Amino acid sequence: MALLLALGLVACGAPPEPPPAPVPSPTVPATTTTTTPPAPPPTTSTAPAWTVGATPLPRRPDGFGEIRPTPAVLRDRRLPTTDLLPPPADGRYASTVSAVPADVLTRSTWRPACPVAASELRYLTMSFWGFDGKPHTGEMLVGASVAREVTRVFGQLFAARFPIEEMRVTSPAELDAPPTGDGNNTSAFVCRPVRGQTNWSAHAYGLAIDLNPFCNPYTKDDLVLPELSSAYLDRSWVRPGMVEAGDATVRAFAAAGWSWGGAWREPKDRMHFTATGG
Repeated sequence: MALLLALGLVACGAPPEPPPAPVPSPTVPATTTTTTPPAPPPTTSTAPAWTVGATPLPRRPDGFGEIRPTPAVLRDRRLPTTDLLPPPADGRYASTVSAVPADVLTRSTWRPACPVAASELRYLTMSFWGFDGKPHTGEMLVGASVAREVTRVFGQLFAARFPIEEMRVTSPAELDAPPTGDGNNTSAFVCRPVRGQTNWSAHAYGLAIDLNPFCNPYTKDDLVLPELSSAYLDRSWVRPGMVEAGDATVRAFAAAGWSWGGAWREPKDRMHFTATGG
């Protein structure tokens, strides 16, 4: 009877019972994905340890630069080499001998008033080891009569891994530039007189080579050249690039008949090797 009553009520349109209220779901906070960009690589300073030729020195009455203590970074000098020519591809010694190209002659110190004709010079390229432990290719102008023997000497220096910082043709601007006292270019031909004199130097004939000048200073009385290289007057502290009596460098030049200015009494020219004795 109850069931029939219930069915009757539904049939007559009685409203159904409302459904139960939905149970709210717990609020879930929105998830935000944040991508943190990778940290930039640490900055590496590209500033060189020393910029050669950047700071002129006051001149002394004799025209040379003021002699100053060696900067700390140059006391054990190991500056990297800047490649002007492609380095040897296989890391082996290589050399070339040729007539001086016109463009090389133009950027050299040669001029018609020099004591040697341009045709009496030769342009060399030679491999050398830098202070950075890498092989490089240098260039040099020398007298034609000594060109082959010079390439043989530098082949021996390469075999001995004797380090050279720089080997390039000296430019005319360098002869007139204010002294900076920090040069270390290994070179041969420079059309100039003997230091402090008017007669031509052996360099003006391409018959002398200055090897790592900063590491092997010239001294006479109170003059030190280059002017910042005084730390290298201490020859008991042997550092790369120094020339010492009886070493492989002196022996190689001596075998070619060249003498060493470091054996002179006064001046003492430790950088200087000469085919003429002067």
